[in-house]
Amino acid sequence: MKIAVVGATGMVGRVMLQLLEERNVRLDTLLPVASERSVGKEISFRGKKVKIVSMQDAINARPEIALFSAGGDTSVAFAPKFVEAGTTVIDNSSAFRMNPNNKLIVPEINADILTKEDKIIANPNCSTIQMVMALAPLKVKYGIKRIIVSTYQSISGTGKAAVQQMENERNGVDGEMVYPYPIDKNCLPHCDVFLENDYTKEEMKLVKEPRKILGDDSLAITATAVRIPLEGGHSESINVEFKEEFEISDVRKIIHETEGLVLQDSPETNTYPMPKYAHHRDEVFVGRLRRDESQPKTLNMWVVADNLRKGAATNTIQIAEYLMANGLV
Repeated sequence: MKIAVVGATGMVGRVMLQLLEERNVRLDTLLPVASERSVGKEISFRGKKVKIVSMQDAINARPEIALFSAGGDTSVAFAPKFVEAGTTVIDNSSAFRMNPNNKLIVPEINADILTKEDKIIANPNCSTIQMVMALAPLKVKYGIKRIIVSTYQSISGTGKAAVQQMENERNGVDGEMVYPYPIDKNCLPHCDVFLENDYTKEEMKLVKEPRKILGDDSLAITATAVRIPLEGGHSESINVEFKEEFEISDVRKIIHETEGLVLQDSPETNTYPMPKYAHHRDEVFVGRLRRDESQPKTLNMWVVADNLRKGAATNTIQIAEYLMANGLV
C-alpha cells in the first residue's frame, strides 16, 4: 500500500501525517508531496526520515491513495493525473465538492455510497462536517425543515499565515495581513470571499454541502460565518426546525448513542462544548440543547470540533480507512 500526501508540509497535511501514525493506517510507502522548494527535504514518519518528493515522482509511483490538501487549483491540476495513474484521490479542497460526478463524504453518514469507480472523492468543508455530524441522526428521527447556523471559526481554518498574523499582532510585530482588519481582540463576520448575493463563500458552503451529504435538496439553510481570534477549533450555534415533534431527553439519547458525537450538556454543572477542550480531538461535541420557545418543533444546539482534525484531516483519513477496509482500492 502506497499513500501520497499532497500538501504534506501545510497545516492539514501535517495533521494527516500525524493521524496516519496515530491510527496505525496500513501502508508500506509514504509519499509526502510539497512545493518544489521542499523537494528533497526530510520529514519524520514512524520513527524514520522520509524525503519529500515532487508531484510527478508521486504520480509515477502509482500510489493506491492520494490525500490532497494543497488548495483547489492544485487539486484541479493534479488530481486527474493521479487518477490516470490508477490512484484514488481524496481531496480536501472545495474543487470537487459540488460536482455531481464526485461524492461528498462524511464516513459516519454516507460512506456506504462509495464504489471502486469513485476515483476523486471530496472531503467536505470543516464547518459542514461538524454540522451534519450533529444533525444527521436527528434528521433520521424527526426530519428537518430549516437550519439557521452561525459559526465561530478559528484562524487555523485560514492557514499558517493567519496564525502568524495573530501572533504578530499580539507581539507588536508588523507583518503580512491575511485579513482586511486586525484579528486579535476582534471578530470578523467575513470567512472567505464575498459573493454576488452578499453571502461569503464559506456561508454558501454551509448551505449547499449539507444538502448533498444528507441527500435532501429541500433543506432550507441560512448561514453566517464569523472568524474569531482562536488558533484551533470551530464552534457553531445551530437552530434547527424539525418536521416532527421531539423531546429534549430523546435528542440527548440520540446524540449520546451516535458514533463520533460526544454529548456535553448539563447546565447544572456548567458542562457544554468549548473549542479549548475539543483541540486535538476527533469527536464532534454537542451541547446547550434547548427548545426554541419562539416556534414549534425547533431546537437550539451548540456544536464544537477541531477543524484541522475531524473538520479536515481525520475525515480524510477515515475515508481512506473505509476504502481499504472494504476493498475499494
